[in-house]
Amino acid sequence: MTPTHFAFSSAFMLGLMGLAFHRTHLLSALLCLEGMMLSLFIALSLWTLQLEATGYSAAPMLLLAFSACEASAGLALLVATARTHGTDHLQSLNLLQC
Repeated sequence: MTPTHFAFSSAFMLGLMGLAFHRTHLLSALLCLEGMMLSLFIALSLWTLQLEATGYSAAPMLLLAFSACEASAGLALLVATARTHGTDHLQSLNLLQC
């Protein structure tokens, strides 16, 4: 395993573990998701540079576009939750009340 592969794998796993174990605020969950997407984007970009294939060069930009859409939807949900519930704690959200 190369050091760059280890760095991006560990960054992705740290984001995943933060998402799984530290679920107190919606904002922290969104930040963990963004960290995971950032590590995937950089790893995919380096992968396409190492392969020197022009066919795969659109994949990192597509991932970045989906990541931006995910971030905007997450922030919209954060604002809507903060307005209706008064807090962004995930414990105060109940899917059965929707």
